[in-house]
Amino acid sequence: MNYQAEKCLPISVSEKNDGGLTYIEIENIKGFSAAKTFDCGQCFRFEAVGRTEHETEISGVAFGRFISIAQDGEKLRIYNCDRDFFEEKLYSYLGLCDDYDEIRRNIAHRCPTEYMLSVMECGEGIRILRQEKWEALCSFIISQNNNIPRIKKIIRALSEKCGDEVDASLMRGHGAAEREFAFPTAEAVMALGVEGLRELRVGFRAGYIFDAASKVVSGEIDLERISALASEDCISALTAIKGVGLKVASCTALFGMEKFDSFPIDVWIRRVLNEKFPEDFDPVTLGEYAGIAQQYMFYAARFD
Repeated sequence: MNYQAEKCLPISVSEKNDGGLTYIEIENIKGFSAAKTFDCGQCFRFEAVGRTEHETEISGVAFGRFISIAQDGEKLRIYNCDRDFFEEKLYSYLGLCDDYDEIRRNIAHRCPTEYMLSVMECGEGIRILRQEKWEALCSFIISQNNNIPRIKKIIRALSEKCGDEVDASLMRGHGAAEREFAFPTAEAVMALGVEGLRELRVGFRAGYIFDAASKVVSGEIDLERISALASEDCISALTAIKGVGLKVASCTALFGMEKFDSFPIDVWIRRVLNEKFPEDFDPVTLGEYAGIAQQYMFYAARFD
């Protein structure tokens, strides 16, 4: 793949090996922060690696593989990753195929306020991940009325209960536990039943998760078909699932279906809208990248 000619970023990618552990090294990464991207509430399967030799290292499971993403300035290393896996999955997953300079210009043109410019500066480096659709849907159902540490704990317990074990034997020094598991399929989750889900301490969400899994397995909810719809129709279709309201559907659309104009509103964003925008402000005016603007706003509200 010629990243210079065919993609948005002029990056240099090489595959290397260290003691049997394959990794990708990427030079000239600009406008990407692993720390911010994985700590802005969009993904629940990654954690910071302690005692790393890198400035930042984040590890977790994506696409059935335990990986770590290490960053030193404009250099990235992705451990337990070869060139094929990077090109087929992680290049788009990490948002490296998107021109965030252009995205930020677009947002600033539509909302040229001091506030928007300041939150874009605060959140510079955040990229919207392209997560697997079922994982995004299930994860954001779990996220309802929940905090991030507890969401992560529940998702890990669910994965350990019925997800496939992944080989992370070479990743012990990169944050891997003794055993690591992929996110479970809808079929595996449905097989647990409502009572089996309750045993994982998901509370009232058990029925919602079971309904989502059942509808996906039966084909009543076809996530591929839904993701091809316009954002408004996509979000509307997702709300046919029990317990999936506008916020969960909007998050699923944004983080699992590439609907970058989807604008989830939670308590943080509601507060921002009330404090920083006119009463009649409509997020639709932020245009095709409204969801990315939302992530800048969310990150700044939580961490600035």
